[in-house]
Amino acid sequence: MNKKTVRDLDLRGKRVLMRVDFNVPMADGVVTDDKRIKAVLPTIQYVLDHDASLILMSHLGRPKGTGFEPEFSLKAAAVALSRLLGKPVQMAPDCVGPEVEVLAKALQPGEVLMLENTRFHKGEEKNDLELAKQMADLGDVYVNDAFGSAHRAHASTEGVARFLPAVSGFLMEQELEYLGRATDNPAHPYVAILGGAKISDKISVVENMLSKCDTLIIGGGMANTFLAAAGHNMQNSLVETSSVATAKAIMAKAGGKLMLPVDAVVADKFDAEAASQVVDIDKVPAGWRVLDIGPKSIAQFGEVLKTAKLVVWNGPMGVFEFPRFAEGTFAIARLLATTGAITVIGGGDSASAVKKAGVAKQMTHVSTGGGASLEFLEGRALPGVAALNDKE
Repeated sequence: MNKKTVRDLDLRGKRVLMRVDFNVPMADGVVTDDKRIKAVLPTIQYVLDHDASLILMSHLGRPKGTGFEPEFSLKAAAVALSRLLGKPVQMAPDCVGPEVEVLAKALQPGEVLMLENTRFHKGEEKNDLELAKQMADLGDVYVNDAFGSAHRAHASTEGVARFLPAVSGFLMEQELEYLGRATDNPAHPYVAILGGAKISDKISVVENMLSKCDTLIIGGGMANTFLAAAGHNMQNSLVETSSVATAKAIMAKAGGKLMLPVDAVVADKFDAEAASQVVDIDKVPAGWRVLDIGPKSIAQFGEVLKTAKLVVWNGPMGVFEFPRFAEGTFAIARLLATTGAITVIGGGDSASAVKKAGVAKQMTHVSTGGGASLEFLEGRALPGVAALNDKE
């Protein structure tokens, strides 16, 4: 990573404006999963230990952008952070404005202020530079530790970096280091695993991965489109007919690099309680649909994973929200836990899968950003990263 980090700044006596990703699940005004908050604690602690004050900003959910909406307030996140830090976290009434400026300027070294949801302002998602300038005026330096939002060119992720010295936090640094291993001079044998429902939103990822990995395993709903392109009758399975020709072209180019399921767990309807059976991929019964990979596929994929030095996984192997159709996804997670390879898990459903399988701690790196990790693996520049200051 050729970007400056918080280590490159003299923080003493400074007000540090830090973008975090506290877009966390909540119920009844309480944070129900504080993983994303815990993920940025090392950067927060570093700033506070270096005699600086800290101003945190984040979005939460999808408010209308017309002002304060109580259900999207970050107050619960401030309470959760206060508990984790063991010290008070002040809550601002907004993310900009005269009242917020007074609170920010009054901060003493070691004190923390949480700004209100940046998306209460329409200008946030439009990357309005006037809004970004108002945010920037609150601090002396800017730290971005919100990898999950780095693929968005918003006022709080990209705009602010135009007005202040801008560096990455430790979580951002870690994300770029491990995801960078998948795209820049990766270790071999390198196995990529892609799943999820659709091929259309992952075509660029498939093509970029194929140019770098030794084997690309495809599962989930997107495998159905490839299998249809290979001439299999997928019956009532999810198949993107508009992408069949693309899948055919990708397979022709991939040669022996591409691995598809050879059997499947099929269901008579899309339902958690549906009747199910295991069949070879060319024997899907009329009116049935594929909802998971089968045991032969798990075994074949496992043989390849055994020899890997690097594995990158993004997307489940089936409808793992339904327990009956979760075994393929969980089996892959367990296989990754026992391989000696560097294992990098894309965010979103893949992160959720390794957690549900109880093996998240055995992975080398579990990304905190689903959309951001996907765009990174596509080879796209992330605006929130590109905006940071380069190392000399």
